[in-house]
Amino acid sequence: MHSRNADKSAKKQPTIVEVAEAAGVAIGTVSRYLNGLPVRGSNRAPIEKAISELGYRRNMVAVSMKRQTTHIVGFMVPALSEFHSGLLDQLTRRMRRTGRAVLCYSHDMEARSIEEGLEFFASHRVDAVVMDGVIQAQPALERYIEDGLTVVLYDNDVPGLSADRVFSNNRKASERMVNHLIDLGHTRIATIHGSEDNSAGQERLQGYTDAMERHGLAMPDAYVTSGYWSEEGGHAAIRDLMALAEPPTAVFSANYNMTIGALRWLREHDLDVPNDLSLVSFDDVPAFAVHRTGITAVGQSIDQLADSIATVLLERLEAGPQSGRRTLRIDANIILRGSARSPKTIVREERLWPPSR
Repeated sequence: MHSRNADKSAKKQPTIVEVAEAAGVAIGTVSRYLNGLPVRGSNRAPIEKAISELGYRRNMVAVSMKRQTTHIVGFMVPALSEFHSGLLDQLTRRMRRTGRAVLCYSHDMEARSIEEGLEFFASHRVDAVVMDGVIQAQPALERYIEDGLTVVLYDNDVPGLSADRVFSNNRKASERMVNHLIDLGHTRIATIHGSEDNSAGQERLQGYTDAMERHGLAMPDAYVTSGYWSEEGGHAAIRDLMALAEPPTAVFSANYNMTIGALRWLREHDLDVPNDLSLVSFDDVPAFAVHRTGITAVGQSIDQLADSIATVLLERLEAGPQSGRRTLRIDANIILRGSARSPKTIVREERLWPPSR
């Protein structure tokens, strides 16, 4: 049985939370200090003062391990979609072979959540962080990299950041896909593109533009519409495209979420792919293979992306943070199915379109 004095003494033992509150800094910043990781000079003095005044006992086990690696790699994603979850699975398998575990954190594109995720990984001294680049996170990422955090970007870039990069060749693959539609004889080709706030959205849109310009084809403003990477965005975009006085005969959708939304709208309005519209997509998912005609898609090589990320990451950990940065671009494949055909072979039923209200 514990004495009252012992219980009283235990209750008075200050915690890291109290140190952080007294110092006016984040808990993770205190944790980094205690684990021997770099912190800004303006934070160091208040932390030391709070520790002294509160009588906080430093975790000597953590301090003694401050120069050891944790063999943990952080993986930050907006959400665990088909693409991100597939990459997580393959990267985890490759890291496991090196004696490392991968810890995943989903941030939902919220600035506070991204900051908290970076703080969590840095305070737990992960060997590195692999993440889909988020431009809003640039100031925070620069601080953590300056403090010694190793970062590898994939899918989207953060320009100017001192990090390694592994990307699919979005622009080249998108151009090839639109060229396929042109080779079939389409001239009225629209695109449902993603957000232009990130590099993948910009590059896939540029690939569409490259193909259209190279063949001298018109790109009316109404044919270039954003679906904001979402299913609902694709649903709304195809609705607007098909309501045009001269709707497109083919559409290139820049990701599978928007493609699913477009397919849902077409089905709701009894329009057939490819008899009423040729539709192709960036990103391949299992649902495309079981669609009645199959959806022609750009297939990113998850295996090659995971291999390249693992290779770059291990080289960085061995060479150190001051060695030269690398950017690798992985070619994607065009997977031909039945969702695109020559507009000359399209059989249209007699109907009022757009439908009268």
